[in-house]
Amino acid sequence: MNDRIRDVYIVDAVRTPVGKYGGALASVRPDDLAAHVVRALAGRAPALDPARVDDVVFGNANGAGEENRDVARMAVLLAGLPVTVPGATVNRLCASGLEAVVQAYRAIALGDASVVIAGGVESMSRAPWVLPKPERAFPAGHQELYSTTLGWRMTNPKMPPRWTVSLGEGAELIADRHAIGRAAQDAFALASHEKAARAWKDGGYDAEVVPLPGVDLARDECIRDTTSLEALAALKPAFRKEGGTVTAGNSSPLNDGAAALLLCDEEGLRATGREPLARVRASAVTGIEPDLYGLGPVEAVRRALGKAGRSFADLTVFELNEAFAAQALGCLAEWPELDPAVVNPRGGAIAIGHPLGCSGARLVGSVAHQLAAAGSGTGLAALCIGVGQGQALVLER
Repeated sequence: MNDRIRDVYIVDAVRTPVGKYGGALASVRPDDLAAHVVRALAGRAPALDPARVDDVVFGNANGAGEENRDVARMAVLLAGLPVTVPGATVNRLCASGLEAVVQAYRAIALGDASVVIAGGVESMSRAPWVLPKPERAFPAGHQELYSTTLGWRMTNPKMPPRWTVSLGEGAELIADRHAIGRAAQDAFALASHEKAARAWKDGGYDAEVVPLPGVDLARDECIRDTTSLEALAALKPAFRKEGGTVTAGNSSPLNDGAAALLLCDEEGLRATGREPLARVRASAVTGIEPDLYGLGPVEAVRRALGKAGRSFADLTVFELNEAFAAQALGCLAEWPELDPAVVNPRGGAIAIGHPLGCSGARLVGSVAHQLAAAGSGTGLAALCIGVGQGQALVLER
């Protein structure tokens, strides 16, 4: 019988460099990306018997390609962990990696597990086209292929059209709501690139990034050290042709990557012989109108902080996923008490990239490493989620 909620620690976190669409990681299968970070994470805890891992939980937003057969379990087998270690794959779209961490946290807190690896993976480069089965045999007409890279596909006609707008149009709606102009979005995007480039130069990512052997990619591939406001201003609107403000330059790109974290209770922590990076305090997930998905984190963050007994003033670092500059700025506009200086101090997804199922795990790992570097503090990771959700997690050290 479990008579208490257990403390849950993040012992370590790793990730690949994030590759651009069709770039350096495009030749790597998603199950191999996942296996790489699982293998690297286990290798950094040599005192821990891999057989003690109670479960491996991975987030993945696609599931239609080479990762289709429970990529978490595939990662266990390909990484060389004992076959007795199970694996489960979860999907909360853009927050799938965060959902994996939350599920690991809950299992350990309730005593169902002691040691869990959680993470996420996505290869948007290798996302396949899919062909629906015909409704009747031997159709005479052409059949349509759908890309599974991003966004709506094979949409249910019962869905109201306003709910199924593109992700980019959803960002435009937020820009309209909060009067966020093109100049503000471009300035936010430029700052993301500048902060990410500076963090890499200063060694800010050295503790967490594990490059793949045989792949020529040592740094996140989409960071543009030399971009400028002038260059960003020259780009045309990508989604709303007339009067649009959202461009390829102030949006997150399409990406490939994987991330993994080692979570333990106190007994598991002793087995690792390691000092933890941080402790998990609270999480929250909320829903919102699907077309306003970008504002999903607003309420989720407030609820998670409330559960943790913390406020915006307590935050040392806040990793907010930058799906679009307009989306991030819209959220910030609804948190007037938040100091923007603590948000994405090492750059965000506009520069680093947004490999969907990986991103939530990447953000949590980044928060944990930054808290460890600071020595103490409260951290927060949050993402907006397509189809109208938001999720947040609070860490402390």
